Amino acid sequence: MTTREPTQHTNRIVGLFPELLGVGGVQEAGRLTAAALQEIAFRNGWSTDCLSFNDPPGLHSLDVGGQGISLRGFGRNKLHFLVSGTRGTQAFRKSGAHIVLAAHPNLAVAAGWMQRVSPHLQTVVIAHGVEVWKPLAPLRRRGLMRANLVLAPSRDTVQKLIKVQGVPPEKIRRLPWPLNPNFLRLADASAGLPKPLGFPEQGRIILTVGRWDASERYKGADALIRAIHQFGTTISGVQLVAVGSGDDLPRLRQLATDLGVRDRVHFLENLSCEEMAGCHAGADFFALPSTGEGFGLVFLEAMAFSKPVVGAACGGVTDIVKDGINGLLVPPGDQVALAQALARLLRDESLCAELGRRGGEIVRREYQFVVFKSELEKILGECNSGFREARTVRKIL
Repeated sequence: MTTREPTQHTNRIVGLFPELLGVGGVQEAGRLTAAALQEIAFRNGWSTDCLSFNDPPGLHSLDVGGQGISLRGFGRNKLHFLVSGTRGTQAFRKSGAHIVLAAHPNLAVAAGWMQRVSPHLQTVVIAHGVEVWKPLAPLRRRGLMRANLVLAPSRDTVQKLIKVQGVPPEKIRRLPWPLNPNFLRLADASAGLPKPLGFPEQGRIILTVGRWDASERYKGADALIRAIHQFGTTISGVQLVAVGSGDDLPRLRQLATDLGVRDRVHFLENLSCEEMAGCHAGADFFALPSTGEGFGLVFLEAMAFSKPVVGAACGGVTDIVKDGINGLLVPPGDQVALAQALARLLRDESLCAELGRRGGEIVRREYQFVVFKSELEKILGECNSGFREARTVRKIL
């Protein structure tokens, strides 16, 4: 028997996203979630809508791992966003099973409102990390608490949901983000990848990637620049490549100039996926001493290229980086320990190779998109009996 084709949609998944067309970890996680939702819905004979609050108004499409995703942007228009989502669920309120997935705690309010209008709805809210490290505003917290299930990508975010937000542990499921299949394919065929203009031609190269905004100085780019200064002439030929944009770039450039390392710190912006992959292929290792990561997709990207990683021992990073196994962890905010960890990898190429090899194995074993999609499908089945029934029918057919 062949898999049943979805000919009549009586069941529906509505995905609410903060932004899908932009740059950043939350945006990338959203794209991967949207791709998984659309594939899961198709396989089970459901329909699906992807609504994106911050993206430009109108219909858009994008590619994730060779799969086309359709979405509707609302240009930050709260009323239109809420009305569209509510209409999408009201149309099916008398029959079928329906799930609303809010891909950020800020959207839990919208999901809760939709559930009030259509009480049959089951709601799932995704938390990422730093946004739940402090108590949410009362309205958003009530929306989060009202959800049937809450998803978190790391153990640290799970604990923050329990201890800071008061979410009952039995309502939380841990679902780590996967690596984008497109990026993994680039890593598996890395020979000949283009390196962007400004990428150093020689020397030992440390790569860091982030959004360099003043509001996100916890990423630690300035700590890496200071480490390059600390090395001085003790370790020759060290280059730092910092990929990313943001309003804090002028300060970081000035810091590099003031420390006399401007010729050894290279700021690259607006890179294509292929150019980003080329940076990973050309680097010796990856470092991001961030103290505010709920997970850390950028670490997975480096691991895909079998590069060792250096991170701060806090937040969701500790789920990904295992000290002495696939990278090195340093105490948060410890400049001396960070410089020592970087120097250790710069001086020991065999250690770099071993840590990188293990990282490559881990990311391909634990963070594949197909694994994420399978786990998400199980969670949706757990959340909604109608979805479980649809999965059972598909298996029988």
